[in-house]
Amino acid sequence: MVAKAEKAAKEKKPFNLVKWAKSREGQKAIIIIAFITIPLLLLFVFTYLPFGEMVKFSFYKMKYATPVEKRQFVGWQNYIDVFKRKDCFSALKLSLYYMVGALLQLAIALYLATILSFKTKCSGLFKGFMFFPYLISGIAIGFIFKFFYTRGYVFDTVLQWCGFELDNLPYWLKDQRINNISLVATSVWRYFGQNMVLFIGAIMSVDKEMYEAAELDGANGFQQFIHIILPSIRTIVTLNVILSITGSLSAFEPPYVITSGANGTGTYFVIMNEIAHVSQKVGLASAMAVVLLLIIFAATIAQKLIMKYLFRNANETDEIKHKKRVKA
Repeated sequence: MVAKAEKAAKEKKPFNLVKWAKSREGQKAIIIIAFITIPLLLLFVFTYLPFGEMVKFSFYKMKYATPVEKRQFVGWQNYIDVFKRKDCFSALKLSLYYMVGALLQLAIALYLATILSFKTKCSGLFKGFMFFPYLISGIAIGFIFKFFYTRGYVFDTVLQWCGFELDNLPYWLKDQRINNISLVATSVWRYFGQNMVLFIGAIMSVDKEMYEAAELDGANGFQQFIHIILPSIRTIVTLNVILSITGSLSAFEPPYVITSGANGTGTYFVIMNEIAHVSQKVGLASAMAVVLLLIIFAATIAQKLIMKYLFRNANETDEIKHKKRVKA
């Protein structure tokens, strides 16, 4: 038996790489490796490597064209300056406007999604009209609303048709009491359609038998929304809240295109762009970017904890259902 085993081992052909690569198993392995390696390589080259360079730049006083040997190492000074500069700190305060707008945007999107998820006349047409703004370029929307808000043009004309006098209307882009609200309204108009479509997809996946059971128990539409729809779509609600709040922290296109950051409308990204590309303070701008990233991380974690607390009853219900299924 031992001799036969040794003879069989000797008769085995050596591994042929070319033949293996042409085989079905070899091609499957190559495709799997390629699909793993290529995206990771691209992610490293175009995301993680530039991010690492940016973090390194944040510890230097430099311009884009400054040679490596002439860059001045300043340590944490750039990060200290981020919180000392009034323009940087005031720009962070502006994010509160966009956060409030993001919550309003989600409320509108959820309300419309709930209505359009059920039988509604021309629901497909309404969905298309509401989602269309999201398909338009942000730069194009900026120019549209720049014309829309200009004194005496579209918005003022419509308000005059409604009985308002032009002299009593504010300057929508110059009056610091209202210009940031005008810009936030632009973002709400553009993005609520995207959130609405995501909510509709989640609501459509809810089991219809739950609505029928709720109706038999005498639950009205609002009670069905609170106890059936909202807990069932909590995952997509959490995702939309996180995307909207983090997006509000990095608002750039509306203030940059419509007002160029003038009259107190410069958001954090607009100020960072000006410091990096106009003042050529690359180190300070890099430090601002790192600070913003840390703020977004903290905001994301806080939102997850808050949403987990708000939906704690739904999570407990799911755990009970899971245990019953396991026992069954």
